[in-house]
Amino acid sequence: MIKKIRQLNSALPGMLFVIFVAGILLEMIFIWFVKDKAGFTLGLFIGVILAVVMALHMAYTLDAAINLGEGGATKVMQKHNLLRYGVVVLVCGVVMVTKIANPLAVFLGIMTLKVAAYFEPFTH
Repeated sequence: MIKKIRQLNSALPGMLFVIFVAGILLEMIFIWFVKDKAGFTLGLFIGVILAVVMALHMAYTLDAAINLGEGGATKVMQKHNLLRYGVVVLVCGVVMVTKIANPLAVFLGIMTLKVAAYFEPFTH
């Protein structure tokens, strides 16, 4: 499995590792400050899973776009960016409307993707 992920993008295994570690650290730090511990944990889990899916999708999209010309690559990247952002908005909206989890925790989980991107030079 790791070989297949590494073939897709050599930086991806390190990024996925940092996403999971950041999620665990956020859980360990913030769980003490929230009243609804189950809602926070579920929200953080949803966000981290969404961050992993987004990282995998970005790697797949970049790989597919490299083989296209400049115009085709731009269109593919824009289409897939809108798809990713649409899924994020949809998931956050469902969480806020149904109140099954803490929306702020979902956002924190999604932001682990940013943390992984900033740590990528150290993990690659």
